[in-house]
Order: sequence, then C-alpha cells, then structure tokens
Amino acid sequence: MKFTKRRQFLSFLGLGGLAGTLGIKPAAAHHTDTHFEDESSHKLVYQCNKADEDYLEHILFSCGEMLRKYGDDIELVVATFGPGLNLLAKKPVRPISAEHRKRVQSLAAYGVRFQACGNTMKSLKWTEKDLLDIAVVVPIGVDGVMQLQEQGFAYISW
Repeated sequence: MKFTKRRQFLSFLGLGGLAGTLGIKPAAAHHTDTHFEDESSHKLVYQCNKADEDYLEHILFSCGEMLRKYGDDIELVVATFGPGLNLLAKKPVRPISAEHRKRVQSLAAYGVRFQACGNTMKSLKWTEKDLLDIAVVVPIGVDGVMQLQEQGFAYISW
C-alpha cells in the first residue's frame, strides 16, 4: 500500500497519532523530495532552532494539525538548526522528550521532511551517524529554508 493511501486510511480511522505504534515507516530514509507523489497545493517550512519542550510541542502539534486538515495536499518541512538540531539526534545533548521523539518518527512516516543543518552538525562535531535515519542533511540550514521559500513554501517561525 502506498504511503499516500496509508495516510488517507489512517486519517479516516482517526489513527493518525498511532502511526509509530502501527509500525508505519517513512518511504525512504534520505528522500530528496518533500512529498510522496504529486505536487501539493500547500507547502510549509517550519523553522526549528530551539530545543525547548514547549517550542517543539507547538511545531510538532502544528504539523499534525496541518496534515489532518490537508491530508495528501500539503508538503511540510521542519528545518532544524542550532539547538533545534537536537530534535533529530540519536543522543541529543539537550533534553528531548520520548513523546516528541515518537512524534517526529510518526510525522516522518506521513511524509514530513526533517532537515538537519550541516553547519550546526560541524560545530557539534556530529555526522549523519549521530542523526535519526529520517533526517535529511542540508549544507546550510538557513539556505535550505530560503531555497524552499523560492519553491513556494510558506515560512513559519515561532
């Protein structure tokens, strides 16, 4: 079953939050596009540059709500840099709750792309091995955001 159909099916059942529990995995560990098949009418990129629990809660909750509202007709990217990169770390140096770690995996299973800033990785002396498999490394996080905006993505920041 294609992931697009899977997302529609789970949304219909109201089980979107249980993706991880149901064993749904992302389409590809390091996909280069931001969606499953066709271009979507709606595109958002979220800035994630803090590791604060409330801040992360707002971003992850908003991603889930946008998926519930628009289903397969939205592309979402969470661009992590600075302290926000901890959200994608296998062993974060700042505390990231188990709930948020599960939500990241679940959102990735639904096609949300999580970008990791290569510059921040260099400053922390991290490599791709230090990141979750769903992370997509971009050389410069802010440049990645700018390029997405140039492709028509709306920019969201808290």
